[in-house]
Amino acid sequence: MSESTNLKSTPLTDWHKQHGGKMVPFAGFEMPVQYEGVLAEHACVREKVGLFDITHMGEIFVSGPGAEAWIDGLVTNRVTGIPTGKIVYNAMCREDGGVLDDMLVYRLGEIEWLIVCNASNHAKISGWLEKNLPADGVDLDDRSDKTALIAVQGPDSRELLCRLEALADKVPDVESLKFYTALTLEGPAGRWIVSRTGYTGEHGYELYVPNEDAVAIWEELLVRGEDLGVAPIGLAARDTLRFEVCYCLYGHELEEDISPLEAGIGWAVKLKKENFVGREALVRQKADGVPRRIVCLEITGRGIARQGARVLREGRDVGLVTSGTFSPSLKKPLAMALVDSAISEGDLAVDIRGRQIECRIISFPFMSARTKGDPRSERTLP
Repeated sequence: MSESTNLKSTPLTDWHKQHGGKMVPFAGFEMPVQYEGVLAEHACVREKVGLFDITHMGEIFVSGPGAEAWIDGLVTNRVTGIPTGKIVYNAMCREDGGVLDDMLVYRLGEIEWLIVCNASNHAKISGWLEKNLPADGVDLDDRSDKTALIAVQGPDSRELLCRLEALADKVPDVESLKFYTALTLEGPAGRWIVSRTGYTGEHGYELYVPNEDAVAIWEELLVRGEDLGVAPIGLAARDTLRFEVCYCLYGHELEEDISPLEAGIGWAVKLKKENFVGREALVRQKADGVPRRIVCLEITGRGIARQGARVLREGRDVGLVTSGTFSPSLKKPLAMALVDSAISEGDLAVDIRGRQIECRIISFPFMSARTKGDPRSERTLP
């Protein structure tokens, strides 16, 4: 049996195929990697608005009187006491501090929560939660196979989202939705969750809806956003967009043998919390000195440094590239790398197909995210 016959579909898979999406295997799903092309799709999100089918992500609902304290003991950031509608970026670690996954934790109600994990780690995180589930007080409901997820990203995302008929009486709520918050409402086939986060560095939103509503929403957004230049966007542009603002990607900047302190998301690690899985290891690592760190590299020679390329100083290995590509916005080859913490400056090189190509450490991030204020406000470039 071929690999493609074992791949999962989303409610939008047939639409992607019928409208020119180039389909590839990704995290067990058949997903569109591009439509018109990476450069055009990247520019569409930076300048206008784009739609992403990210239904492959995992959605695990948690409820019960013990849910708040239980989740807080499994993640690095603090979730106790946050208000309903608040979203917190998090990492979930092993006892040794290695990252099992990074994720979003939503508080939907007094005793109801939502954990959104990466598609590639869905089975692992689901199993981890089951393994650590207390005897009572907490219930899990994995609705990943029943939930479609559409991301609306770009400077015109707010304008487009407010044109959806189902949100007509919620426009003031959507317009005032703050970064990393969410609202819920009843849609045609069941509850919708509308949140304002994103993975592109642009102003944007996500729609968590029942599978039955997905195609109608997708097509309505395309029709209502025609004058805005809306377009479907594939996984390839999603990667270049997140790369330019230096958002971590699991399997690259984050792994089970990389701690959140090394990955540069220490701001999401609250070591003053009384306890969480991996805390003791992370406290020791911080006290001893974090051995590695993520840096931004500008490739000053000719070539593209891809994941796994060796970073060298005076011929000695000092790290590895975690992500690298040609930046469509900045028009030059760039890379993120996990290097020895002692490396801060000096002549560096990256091994590209056996050639030592010059590179240098530059300021983090490559581009500032444009997520908190006016969707079309100016961003700072290095």
